Amino acid sequence: MVNEFEKLEAGKLLLASANLLESNFKRTVLIMCEHNEKGSLGFILNRPMEFKVCEAIAGFEDIDEVLHMGGPVQVDSVHFLHTRGDVIDGSFEILPGLFWGGDKDQLSFLINTGVIQSSDVRFFLGYAGWTAGQLETEFEEGAWYTAEATKEIVFSDAYERMWSRSVRSKGGEYQIVANSPELPGLN
Repeated sequence: MVNEFEKLEAGKLLLASANLLESNFKRTVLIMCEHNEKGSLGFILNRPMEFKVCEAIAGFEDIDEVLHMGGPVQVDSVHFLHTRGDVIDGSFEILPGLFWGGDKDQLSFLINTGVIQSSDVRFFLGYAGWTAGQLETEFEEGAWYTAEATKEIVFSDAYERMWSRSVRSKGGEYQIVANSPELPGLN
């Protein structure tokens, strides 16, 4: 396989390899929002939580969207991805038309006044983060793959199939990996 780490950058998907069995990241699909010499940061896309945004985040009581577990770091912090960087100050574009963060109070106001639809925003508690060199080591150990990201993947509700579809999209030998059972030892 090619050196996957060299392809990693903000706006790419980070896919757990079939060998990564650690519970926080087993068969996860993450969107990378930051990747540089200081470290990396992203959000898990396929770990919906049992409750809604309106039940957990002050100022967003009318948002009936699922809240997502972004990762195991600072699980009490709120983060969001959205498609409206044109109206949310402080947003960072990570893909064409996909933005990370911005002014949370402004976001609440824009949703409550109907300028932004709640379906244009994905909320996360916590994030996945790596210090300098940590993620590169995990790549060398075969823990991760990269793939192209799209807004459709980021906002998809097909959580159960997201990992296999994303791995399969890489083609070639990854098609076999995508179809591998979760616990191959039970076959």
